[in-house]
Amino acid sequence: MAIQENLKAIRATLPEHVTLVAVSKTKPNTAVLDAYEAGQRIFGENKIQEMTQKWEELPKDIQWHMIGHVQRNKVKYMAPFVSLIHGVDSFKLLKEINKQAEKLDRTIQCLLQMHIAEESSKFGMDQEELLTVINSDEFNAMKNIKINGLMGMATFTDNKNQVRKEFRYLKSIFDSTKDLLPQSEILSMGMSGDYKIAIEEGSTMVRIGSSIFGARNYNQ
Repeated sequence: MAIQENLKAIRATLPEHVTLVAVSKTKPNTAVLDAYEAGQRIFGENKIQEMTQKWEELPKDIQWHMIGHVQRNKVKYMAPFVSLIHGVDSFKLLKEINKQAEKLDRTIQCLLQMHIAEESSKFGMDQEELLTVINSDEFNAMKNIKINGLMGMATFTDNKNQVRKEFRYLKSIFDSTKDLLPQSEILSMGMSGDYKIAIEEGSTMVRIGSSIFGARNYNQ
């Protein structure tokens, strides 16, 4: 019951225009089903193998979002079912997603991941790379991907001003590229520890795990 109570409490804090992705990585199917029974239909995973197993075993009206770093050689495993790929951090990855989607005659929805944190370990493009990609003829010729918006992760820090500054920077990139990306409606930023700041700075999609399911199992 705790999962359902946590979900209810979090939903009460979210404006109508903000979509909740319940981050179920490392969590068992029983936990996903608890959230599902409370009405949650969008779940985020960071490992393709785990997400694929859950897709095979759990209700088919669940939308699976890939929120982790994606290796190009594994795109084919999720291409048949993934609803949204958050972390598209390179043109090479985007080309592979388009290629696998074309084989399946489907369009895969993607978010372009921007590097906004001070931590070098975070993935993502800078603004110059982003503009190079979306202005290229090759990008504009891709028919089997749909860029729905941008995603970014703030620095893991207690300094709320820094987090706010990074989210604000991402929002400015999002606004400045809307003309180049006419289908761009999603700004995915904010997790359990910082989603309220992210919403204040313009987020339309938050990725929340531990506040719903409890602490992550780091052994997995």
